[in-house]
Amino acid sequence: MRWSCKWFVLSAIAILFASNAKATEVLDTDIVVVGGGLSGLSAGLTAVEKGAKVVIFEKLPGVGGAGNYPEGSLGVGTRLQKKLGYTKTVDEVFAKGVEFHHWRVNASVLHTLIANSGRTIDWIEDQGITFRGIKTMYPPEKSLGTWHLYTGGAAAVVKKLYKNFVAKGGTLYTETTVKNLLTDNSGKVTGVVAQSVDGKTYVVNAKGGVILATGGFESNKEMLKKYVADINAEGMLERVMYRGPLIDGRTGDGINMAVQVGAKLDGMGTLAGNSPYLDNEPPIYQFNGADHLKQMRCALSQPFLWINKSGQRFYNESAGSAFTDVYNAMTANGGLMYNIFDEHMKNRLVSEGPYTPFNAIVQVGQKMTALNEGLEKGIKEGYAFKADTLEELAAKIKVDPEALKATVSKINSYAGLKKDPDFGRKPEHLFKFSSTGPYYALKGIRAFFLTLGGVKINDNMQAINTNGAVIPGLYVTGQDMGGLYDSSYDLLLEGSASGFALVSGKLAAEHIVKTKLSK
Repeated sequence: MRWSCKWFVLSAIAILFASNAKATEVLDTDIVVVGGGLSGLSAGLTAVEKGAKVVIFEKLPGVGGAGNYPEGSLGVGTRLQKKLGYTKTVDEVFAKGVEFHHWRVNASVLHTLIANSGRTIDWIEDQGITFRGIKTMYPPEKSLGTWHLYTGGAAAVVKKLYKNFVAKGGTLYTETTVKNLLTDNSGKVTGVVAQSVDGKTYVVNAKGGVILATGGFESNKEMLKKYVADINAEGMLERVMYRGPLIDGRTGDGINMAVQVGAKLDGMGTLAGNSPYLDNEPPIYQFNGADHLKQMRCALSQPFLWINKSGQRFYNESAGSAFTDVYNAMTANGGLMYNIFDEHMKNRLVSEGPYTPFNAIVQVGQKMTALNEGLEKGIKEGYAFKADTLEELAAKIKVDPEALKATVSKINSYAGLKKDPDFGRKPEHLFKFSSTGPYYALKGIRAFFLTLGGVKINDNMQAINTNGAVIPGLYVTGQDMGGLYDSSYDLLLEGSASGFALVSGKLAAEHIVKTKLSK
C-alpha cells in the first residue's frame, strides 16, 4: 500500500508541474497544519511560539470552521478552577471517563488529553482570552466542573489564536485545499500538495511533519452512510439532523488522506448525538438563531411529559439537559418524541423561565418572552401542536388517544405523590395537568453535531498504521482522532470535544518541535 500511495502522490505532482508549471509554488517549512480550526490553530500557534516555521492550509474562506461554535472547553487543574474552589483531579475525571466508556477507548490517549487540559486552558487565558465562569449541565453533586465558558464563546478563541499566530510569523492560506500527503521511500510523511480556489498549486516540504486537523466527516454523506449505523438504522421513524454550520468543510479530508498512507481507523461509527431538536431545518438556528427558536428548543426539553410514538413515557424528563443521553433514549424509541404540556405550564415558562437550561443559551430564570411567537410559528410549520382536548391533540400528533390519556393520568397521580416510581423524575418536576385545555405538543427528533471516529493515534498524537506502528511524520488532532469515545459522547466530561481539540493540537506541535526540530 505504501508504494502504491507514493506512486499516486508523485504522479499527481508530476502532472501538476507538467500541466501548470507557472501556477505551482514549492514551499519549505518545518510544520504543515491541514485545517484552521481550534486544533489547527492551537498547533500552529504552539509551534511558532517555539520558533518553528509553520504553514496552515484552510479550505474555507475564513478560519475556525465549526470551532467557532462551542461555548467552552474542558480543563482540569486550571487556574480558574483553583480560584473558584473546584478540586476534581485528573485521576478522578479520567476515572469517570473510562467508566462511562466501559474502557472501550484508547485509555492512554484519553488520560494524556485530560492531564494536559489544565495547562492548555491556562495557555488560552495567557493569549488574552477571558472566561465567564465554569458551568455545568448537571446538579452540583454530579458535575466534574470541567466546562470553562469563554467570554464571546470559542469564536473569540479562534480570533485570538489566529491573530497571535500571524503576529508571531505563522503563514495561513485560506480557500486552499490540501489534496495529498507526500511520502518518501520509507513511508515517512514529508509534506503536502495543496491547491487554492484560483487553481494555484503548492508543493510543501515539511521538515518536522504534517498535522491533520480537518474536523472529522460530519458533512460527508457517503462516509456517514458507510460508517455510522444510526444514520440508516432500521425502525427509525425520523431522520437524524446535522446540527452544524451552514457552510461546513468537515468532509473527512484528513481521515481519508491518512488512510491513503496506511493509517488505521478507530471508532468510526460513533456520533456526538445532540437531542432533542425541533423538527425544523437547519437545527443550528435553534442554537444560535432568533430568540423564539432558541426558547422553543428549550421548551422542547422541559420536564413536562415526554412520550414516544406509542404515547408512552420513555425517559426521565428531569435529565433533559443531558443531550447525549436523550439522543440514545430517542434512538431506542424510533428517533421521535413529543413533549406534552398545558397552558399553565407554558405560561410559567414565559413569566419565570425554564426549569432546566438549554446549554448556556437559555438559562434557568431567564423569562421566555418569545415562546408564544415560537409556538405560533411552530404550529404553522408543523412541529408544534395545540388542541382543546387531549383526544384532539393525540389525533394531531398521530398517537393513540387512550394511551396518551392513560399516560397523563399516570403522571397526574405521580404529581400527587411527588414521586416518579418509573424513571425517577425529580419531585419538583412532577406537574399535574389541568382537566381543561388548551394542551400543547412539541415534536422532537434527533440531531448530531460531531463525528467521533477517526485515525488511531498514540499519546504523542502520531498516526498509527494498520500494523500498529507509527506513521513517521504524520500527526492527527481534533475530530480527526479516533478511539476516544465508545458508543456516545461523554457529556459528563463537559467541553471535551473542543478541549481535546486544543490539547491535541498543542501536544502534536510540542512533540514535533522537541523530537524533530531541536536536533
